[in-house]
Amino acid sequence: MAYIIGVDIGTSSVKVIAVKEDGSVKAHCQQEYTIHQPQAGYSEQDPVFILAAVKSGIRSVATIMREAPAAISFSSAMHSVMMMSEQGEALTPLVIWADNRSEEIADRLRGTAKGARIYQQTGTPIHAMSPLCKIIWWKENEPELYKQATCFIGIKEYIFYHFFGRYITDYSIASATGLFNIHELRWNEDSLELAGITDRQLPQAVSSDSIITGLDPLIAAELDIPAETKFVAGASDGCLAQLGSNALDAGHASLTIGTSGAVRMAIPRAMTDEHNRLFTYILTPGCFVIGGAINNGGVLLQWYLDKFLQSGLTIDAGLQQAFATPAGAAGVICLPYLHGERAPVWDGHAKGAFIGVQPQHTQWHFMRAILEGMAYGLLSITKALCETAEQVKKISVSGGFTASKEWVQLLADIFQQPMYLTKESDASALGAVLLAADAIKLKVALSAQEETIVEPDAAKAEMYQKGYEVYIKLYEALKPVFPIM
Repeated sequence: MAYIIGVDIGTSSVKVIAVKEDGSVKAHCQQEYTIHQPQAGYSEQDPVFILAAVKSGIRSVATIMREAPAAISFSSAMHSVMMMSEQGEALTPLVIWADNRSEEIADRLRGTAKGARIYQQTGTPIHAMSPLCKIIWWKENEPELYKQATCFIGIKEYIFYHFFGRYITDYSIASATGLFNIHELRWNEDSLELAGITDRQLPQAVSSDSIITGLDPLIAAELDIPAETKFVAGASDGCLAQLGSNALDAGHASLTIGTSGAVRMAIPRAMTDEHNRLFTYILTPGCFVIGGAINNGGVLLQWYLDKFLQSGLTIDAGLQQAFATPAGAAGVICLPYLHGERAPVWDGHAKGAFIGVQPQHTQWHFMRAILEGMAYGLLSITKALCETAEQVKKISVSGGFTASKEWVQLLADIFQQPMYLTKESDASALGAVLLAADAIKLKVALSAQEETIVEPDAAKAEMYQKGYEVYIKLYEALKPVFPIM
């Protein structure tokens, strides 16, 4: 049987899988890398290391399969941006979604008529995560470097440039920049004017199912694949998680937790939330994904264990201790906004907080509260989805967190809704495979993906409802304080 390689370029690692026509995953490779935070509010990565990880992952999987893939397709994290010189050299590190240096720009634009118009045009909330705000920051704070930039690109575009010698992006990644009009499928004039750039300084935008050929022969040899291999443009990790979770029908949401976390739902047309709580991104023309992402997922647990406890414990060991602690964390509530917050509040000034601390609380009450705080944040996004799009009838979960059945159970208990867990946790990479299969007319069976249903514990409903209400009130009470801290 033929197979397709799916590549998921995440925030903390690259995952590469090989999927046969029967839907079975026959090879898997993961390469990790780090985030650099040279000063407060900065989050950067070295694109050279990520490029090397992508190459290594593709080569490893192709070697395992021992035959040429029918196609290779890409999923990628959103909102990254870097400046490129006329010679095709990086002028800056890769600035990722978690970078908050442009929060002042977002504050200035948010709430204005132009900001509201750009949100309606692009579907991207006005926030420091967006490349729009980051480019404006460069224009105002590093004008000489900004003037040298001939192109502004994200990580997938950087990889494609090295593979094909061209700057290419897809509609899905473009729609998460704040620079792309999701209604007209072209770079957005109002955004370009604000950023002080032209569409010639941005990659060529193509449909996510576009087939790209012309792989550099030297790169082909390095990857151990034929130079004529078909590449599919791909899409954002969030949109492809929706596809990989088989969650394109009405009312079917997908929930993922990795470094960050998100809840999303597919809709047939572009629409935005009148309260500016949600994003709307493109999967393919005629299929849009609406939802919201939290900044603080697995990255918060790693901080707690490494920096707060300085324990040397793995996340798995920490989770065992946290889930051995009674539900409700004995009254401790966590606002998990260590890196500010995206949906639904879009507040780069937000800070982390523990409330309700008393002498009987241990370190594991705090970690349990972190996990519950994350879940409350995802629940608030789900409620906004219900109000804006339609009622959420089913939730499919994916991401590395699903290895912990207790974590999935926690979500079911807080949401008071069943969680549907598929055997394949790499939903974004699988989504990339399915997108490619459709593009090259290769049928890949989804029937191989078995679902486990995790039912909620009704006995915990009242406790978690009260906890959620306190969580919402705490943010509103502390919101005016965060900017002056």
